[in-house]
Amino acid sequence: MESATGGADTFGVEQIAEIGVWMRVYLPLTFGQLRSAVAAGTVSAPRIGFAVTPALREWYVSGDAEALEYAAMTDAAAESLRLLAADPDSPARRVVVAADVADGSVRLTPDRHPAALVVSAAVPIADVASVHVDDPAAAADITLAAVAVAGAQAGDPDAAFVVAGAEDHELQWYAVQELTDLLAD
Repeated sequence: MESATGGADTFGVEQIAEIGVWMRVYLPLTFGQLRSAVAAGTVSAPRIGFAVTPALREWYVSGDAEALEYAAMTDAAAESLRLLAADPDSPARRVVVAADVADGSVRLTPDRHPAALVVSAAVPIADVASVHVDDPAAAADITLAAVAVAGAQAGDPDAAFVVAGAEDHELQWYAVQELTDLLAD
């Protein structure tokens, strides 16, 4: 996160509310949900998101800001797999939207995961910084991982291995200006 003056901050979420800083939140979606969000001009809420929270900072004691942001985005990509499991008709591509969300619109949920939070207000596409999506070539691994994700969460080592196969695929970065072309694919 950055402070109101543009430099890196050392504030916790509680202090952020006092100075009115927005936080970068990674919102997991399916490809179909991304289409709907772009058409509507907003990512709907309430929605689970992931961010560099105080609990995540404690979890990764030695991580720098970039490593912490990558961890939050990776957690959002894992949640996108769970969304795909619930929506097998959506294209088999994990989607993570990186957006700047007003601090008053988030509620931490560290009992769920150290980086997890709930975004209570719709996020305008204008507040989206970037979108991260699987390459279509990853579809076979993503499909298998979406089927296996519940088993992996339950502790099945074979299912965890399948999910790890999806995590081997790096998400591709897209600027907001590229969304029309991305969605046309």
